[in-house]
Amino acid sequence: MSGSIVVVLVLLAVVVMLGSIGTVVLVRRDGRGRNPREPTERPWMAGNLPSVPYSMWRF
Repeated sequence: MSGSIVVVLVLLAVVVMLGSIGTVVLVRRDGRGRNPREPTERPWMAGNLPSVPYSMWRF
């Protein structure tokens, strides 16, 4: 093989290895999920005012 091809292959291998390591780190850090605890009481309503902000509602 030519020297330039070897350099390109080594650089490609380093990039693939760093990408794989980065993917594993990100999956371990965030991939397990951070689910909020379920509320222990039912939501209440006071007229038109809910117990939680509208942005927190899940349908």
